[in-house]
Amino acid sequence: MSRGTGRQENFAKKWVMRQYWRIQQSQAFISVGFWATTLTLLIWPYVRWRPFFSSTESILGLSRTYWGLASIFVSVLLTVLFVGWIYDRVLGLWVEWRSVDTERNPFMTYALSPNWMMATAMQAEILKRVASDDEKIVKDAEWVLEWCATQATEEIFARTVQKWDEFMPTPTPEFWFLPPGAVESARIVEFGDDD
Repeated sequence: MSRGTGRQENFAKKWVMRQYWRIQQSQAFISVGFWATTLTLLIWPYVRWRPFFSSTESILGLSRTYWGLASIFVSVLLTVLFVGWIYDRVLGLWVEWRSVDTERNPFMTYALSPNWMMATAMQAEILKRVASDDEKIVKDAEWVLEWCATQATEEIFARTVQKWDEFMPTPTPEFWFLPPGAVESARIVEFGDDD
């Protein structure tokens, strides 16, 4: 596979994931609304006291039918909230969910966001200088610096460098722990996904 094809494939995956993320952000509100509406309309025909709401009289200017539908809708919403409370307080499944979510997040396992890369590299360099007489610490610190340097080839680093260049008064420097030209290479990366 040529390098250009890989970039196009990556762009397509990223575009699809961005659209999926946008859908996911509104999913909770929309699904609760759909659940409540659907269940309200499914339950309504089975309500025994429906004739009470079928009368032509209105309450506070609204047909009794609307009051009946609204009471079912609110009941469904309260039931969903109660199930959420049980899920949170009694079952506590969110702890395991967050654990799996963290395991699957590359920035919590093997990748570094640019901010963490900077902080980690600075700490490793300070440790290396402070404990320069301890070979083990120096070796470990150099490994950490090497790990930080590998992250400069990632797209997130290029995006961050370009944003830093936009809002900082001075351009992003070529950091001591990065391979020569890493920051300059990050500056020229084009993304083409600013939709």
